[in-house]
Amino acid sequence: MIGSGPTGLATALMLARHGLDVTVVTRETWVADSPRAHITNQRTMEVLRAVGLEPAVRAQASPRGTMANQVVATALTGTELGRCWSWGNNPGRQDEYLTASPAEGCDIPQDRLEPILLGEAARLGCRIRFQTSFTGIEQNADGVRVHVVDGLTGRAETLSAAYAVAADGGQSPVAKALGIPFDGEAGIAPAMNISFTADLSHLVAHRPGSLYEIIQNRPEGPTRAMIRMVRPWHEWSASLVYLGGRTSALTAEEAEEELRRAIGDDSVQVTVTGLYPWRINRLVASRYGEGRVFLAGDAAHRHPPTNGLGANTCIQDGFNLAWKLALVVKGLAGPGLLDSYDAERRPVGTRIVNRAVDSWALGMGLLPALGLDPEASYEEREERFAELGADSDAGEARRRALRAVLDEESYIFEAHGVEMNQVYASSAVVPDGTGLVYERDEQLYIQPTSHPGARIPHAWVGDGTRTVSTLDLVGGERFTLVTRDRGAAWAAAAAIVAAEFDIEIATVAIGHAGDAQDLYGDFDRRGGIGEDGCLLVRPDQHIALRSAGAAADHAAVLRDALARILDRPAG
Repeated sequence: MIGSGPTGLATALMLARHGLDVTVVTRETWVADSPRAHITNQRTMEVLRAVGLEPAVRAQASPRGTMANQVVATALTGTELGRCWSWGNNPGRQDEYLTASPAEGCDIPQDRLEPILLGEAARLGCRIRFQTSFTGIEQNADGVRVHVVDGLTGRAETLSAAYAVAADGGQSPVAKALGIPFDGEAGIAPAMNISFTADLSHLVAHRPGSLYEIIQNRPEGPTRAMIRMVRPWHEWSASLVYLGGRTSALTAEEAEEELRRAIGDDSVQVTVTGLYPWRINRLVASRYGEGRVFLAGDAAHRHPPTNGLGANTCIQDGFNLAWKLALVVKGLAGPGLLDSYDAERRPVGTRIVNRAVDSWALGMGLLPALGLDPEASYEEREERFAELGADSDAGEARRRALRAVLDEESYIFEAHGVEMNQVYASSAVVPDGTGLVYERDEQLYIQPTSHPGARIPHAWVGDGTRTVSTLDLVGGERFTLVTRDRGAAWAAAAAIVAAEFDIEIATVAIGHAGDAQDLYGDFDRRGGIGEDGCLLVRPDQHIALRSAGAAADHAAVLRDALARILDRPAG
């Protein structure tokens, strides 16, 4: 594993859970030193729940309620121009989030998440080598040789492995060494993140949110400062998107002055703790691997933080790849299974990069709606901006334009479908001849489905002693066959086929008197199978096979499915 960010550490611990021997090399001296990524969506929380880390993450996170709003104002002490509900807090949509998953999104800064991932990886036996720089890579049909330099001793070393995962971030030396090209556009715009501390509770606690967008009309031009909550309500990060070429050269003193103007209260003590320049990109690797080396996380997809998709997609890449690598390394699957990683995750990466950049561009409509045309004079901008409060047709039009832009930003802050509607199509999924039709906007709204390739839909099941989610009953580093009341023939067939392939297939019957009762009838409604049907669920909780009903030869169906998925002979 090359890289120790959320991608590298999460993938490493997942591989270790499968019993593999894992070494992580990183040029870093420790975990992240700044908040960076922070929004953790429902699907990622499901992944963290699956590997036993949900309680530890919640203990370090700010709950969903602290992320309730995106506030737009002229300063934190100035005129508030409007708000948007964000991250599942819209009262009109909360039921969708509550019924979608057993897990709830939260806000955990990267510098608090990484120690949790690191600790678990180390506990599971992963070797973590800090201050170890990647210098080159070679591979052949038998394995990979990774060349590194130990930063403490200065000694060059070569590490051998069966496979390597490049989780080395947005500059990815490994991707460059492999010669993997990227599709899209690099360096769309410069940006600067500023970490700072300030007690802003008296200005924001009554309107909790993860983002406060400050719009000001200054003689030199209109400005937009994004002030992001890191820890309520004293730790913050700000992004300044109006400084142009000055962005990367900003000093701490200049940053503090900009922050004070955005806050609007000179009595607040502001302490800048870090400056982190970066660039907005729209890039996706043309392929997610080369031979025995795979790209994951920012090494494969690079985009702005809009929609809060970055670290979420990174961790989910690892969840998809880990079980496939484990089965191939153990000799339980052929190398063809690894081809499904690119087939499944690259389309997801492409959609997410496009969504993030499109959302970023969507937010750029706010200044024109306010009348703050950068090409107009200061006096013209002031006049148009003042129309917001005018008792006139122009004032009404300006207010409608502002509200329309704020309403459109639901695509940034309430894109539940982007987060949850990931349906894979690859050799690791057996199609059933049906098509998936979305009833509503597939980017805004989740549509629970048992369509092959989708994550198994959440439903609360259990009995008099427990209540669990369907997602809690699958995964766990093995395949799971989910049946209903009349699925005994499928369970018997699973035992036969599991022995033939020498893999574990757990069986779970959900119904009136199975291993778990369908307590609210939700699995009946969402499961997409009759009482004599089945779902074969992969270790990453995605559905590999759906049979709506019984089969003429249950074992043959499962045998053919596993042969396809595992790239092995069926006989």
